[in-house]
Amino acid sequence: MEVYRTPDATFAQLPDFPWDPAYAQVADPDGGTMRMAYVDVGPVDGPVALLLHGEPSWSFLYRQVIRVLADHGIRCVAPDLIGFGRSDKPLHTSDYSYARLVEWTRELVLEHLQLREITLVGQDWGGLIGLRLLAEHPDRFVRVVAANTGLPTGDVDMPEVWWRFRRAVEKAQVLDIGRLVDGGCARPMTPQVRAAYDAPFPDERAKAGPRAMPGLVPTRPDDPASDANRAAWLMLSTCELPFLLPFSDADPITAAMAPILRRHVPGARDRSHPTIERAGHFLQEDAGPELGQVIAQFMQR
Repeated sequence: MEVYRTPDATFAQLPDFPWDPAYAQVADPDGGTMRMAYVDVGPVDGPVALLLHGEPSWSFLYRQVIRVLADHGIRCVAPDLIGFGRSDKPLHTSDYSYARLVEWTRELVLEHLQLREITLVGQDWGGLIGLRLLAEHPDRFVRVVAANTGLPTGDVDMPEVWWRFRRAVEKAQVLDIGRLVDGGCARPMTPQVRAAYDAPFPDERAKAGPRAMPGLVPTRPDDPASDANRAAWLMLSTCELPFLLPFSDADPITAAMAPILRRHVPGARDRSHPTIERAGHFLQEDAGPELGQVIAQFMQR
């Protein structure tokens, strides 16, 4: 598998993200290994929050959340998915699949880091991957925060705004990562922050992951990931773990998923779920401190 490794110098001017990365080796399909990056912040003996980002962001997205959680004595583990951030980036869209993204994350979190009693925090693809991990390894998790995310099976169509996003990614000759993140925010983004989202991708060839991700979302009942996601829903329909849904008030992509999760996940019923106001799809960027406080209070309850 051909991979691209973003030069470290590209990350030299990140605003408000001072933490050094750590790395682990995860298996590639050809029998080799790839380097997967993560930051591990907060007391090593504190309760664990696993912070999973989505498309096309990276762990930088959680910087404001991490500060709040660490101040509350919570250990924050924020990986960069393979293809994103400081992690290695396979150069062909065919190198990516939903199953591989789940497996690479599982290998890092459950084997290399051997995390237990995990509070899952997933947004966008972070939820698609994290909810699969929860369903397949429920003994490793103690609570869930699902924010602007869901678990599609292809049995219900995605909203038109998502299809427009997918078509834009597929047609773009040059994929403007910073613009995509900025477009998913409800509050102004500084040029320095936008540049931080561009930083992992100084070479257009390295963007195979962001290009591939929209096509990996199950959009038809016979999608390769549909059966595994249906199996995950069977587990979630009996899941009594505390389940919090802090969705934002301005995300047309995932808004419809919150009531589905509230109805079908026992741990989400009869619970007050906060709405993060003045926040778009990337609510960590728009309202990181507010989201951090919500997560900290939930974990300390």
